[in-house]
Parts: sequence; C-alpha cells; structure tokens
Amino acid sequence: MSKAINRLDKILECIENIDFIINDNNLKITHTIEDRIIKPAIRMNIIRIAEQFAKLKDDNEFKILENFTNEDLKGISSVRNYIAHDYDSTDENIIEDVIRYNLPIFKTIIQDIKKNFEN
Repeated sequence: MSKAINRLDKILECIENIDFIINDNNLKITHTIEDRIIKPAIRMNIIRIAEQFAKLKDDNEFKILENFTNEDLKGISSVRNYIAHDYDSTDENIIEDVIRYNLPIFKTIIQDIKKNFEN
C-alpha cells in the first residue's frame, strides 16, 4: 500500500505544481494555459498525473481507484493521450476544465484517502 500512497503523493505534487504555477504568476487559468512558457509545464504535470493513475491500475490498486469515478479516470487518461499525441491542436478549454474542475476533486479525494490510511 505504501507504493500506492507514494503514487498518490506524486499526483498531489503535480496538482500543487499546477496550483503554484497559476498562483505564482497571478494569472487567470485561461491566461496560464495559453502562455508559451507556462503551458508546457502545466501539460506535463497533467500527463504525469494520468501516468500515476495508469500505474495504480497496473498495480491492481483497485481499492484506491474505486474512490474516483470511472468518468474521471477515463477523462484524465483521454486528456493525457490528447496532449501527448495532438499537442499542437489541444483544445485549451479541455485543459482549463481539467484544472478548474477535475484537479480539485482529485486533490480532495487523495487527501481523504491519505487521512484514512494514516488512521
């Protein structure tokens, strides 16, 4: 289970990286995802998040994955593939939705899992 918790920590780190990028630059999400320097950093962190979820699945950590909706897990995987394979024409609205709606949900769920694991 500690390997799974380590993967969750990596996801949290990526979410916090994105939060830092946005907050440190005092920009709105829409501006940060269009910035030539910031955009690749945000996208790479989203890819890293999806990779950690894929590794949890590969490790058969279904007890952890059941805390997330299938829609969210499929969505983050699809966004990862979209970024990785169609980078130049990635729809910025999709990235914005992930940052604005999905990442806060992931963060809350992971924090709850970690609290329950510590108890």
